[in-house]
Amino acid sequence: MNKKSRQQAIEDLTLALLYLTRFDDENRPHQQISWKGYDFDALEKMEEKDLLIQARSSRGYGKYVYLTDDGIKKAQDLLQEYSLSDRDLNERFEFRQILPEEVEQAIMIEQTCFPPNEACSREQMEKRVFLAPELFLVAVDRQTGKLAGFLNGIATNEGEFRDEFFTDASLHDPEGKTIILCGLDVLPEYRKQGLARELVHLYCRREEEKGKRRLVLTCLASKVKMYRKFGFIDRGEANSSWGGEKWHEMGYFLNPEE
Repeated sequence: MNKKSRQQAIEDLTLALLYLTRFDDENRPHQQISWKGYDFDALEKMEEKDLLIQARSSRGYGKYVYLTDDGIKKAQDLLQEYSLSDRDLNERFEFRQILPEEVEQAIMIEQTCFPPNEACSREQMEKRVFLAPELFLVAVDRQTGKLAGFLNGIATNEGEFRDEFFTDASLHDPEGKTIILCGLDVLPEYRKQGLARELVHLYCRREEEKGKRRLVLTCLASKVKMYRKFGFIDRGEANSSWGGEKWHEMGYFLNPEE
């Protein structure tokens, strides 16, 4: 992490606190506000950067602020950077291992999130759920009881990535120290809310506690920046021809080699 100036740290932490303490505005449906009892100069600078809007009236400044879409995204990025959890997401979603009866939902989500040439097949998903349910992390919408998204993988002790990890779940080795991530899936209606970031964050912490050493995934060039923000390192072009596309291999180190 790059060293930040004192002023930048104040702005970052203030924005994160504004985001975490936001609440519904009773007078404006679907709008959330935060009380503004923080450093005035920091609030001014963030407003100049279009991260928030300070409520004003004929009498001057109000007592609360509205975070803009850019402000919300910046705050979510900061939570990831400082390894903090978004309490609001944990209130809205239950994060846990997949259940056998949820395989049909997982298949539907996979087919929704990926084009046919990239999505895993029904048979592949069924085998993954059967053989490696402990390497699924699902987000369940507490209101509907349905899956909103998930992250899944298989474990191995092999040193090199190969496409067979996607197609052959029998390669899963429960004692493997490397996890090959097979897919990060979030339904369209749940995107841009920090859910994908939270799934990755919780998955990394869970597998680190289990003693796993690293996570490996492949992604299109357009997603490299996103995974870098999640803490992954770009290792260049992957040894993969999955779906007829060119992929980047990304790695995330959890525990050092013994």
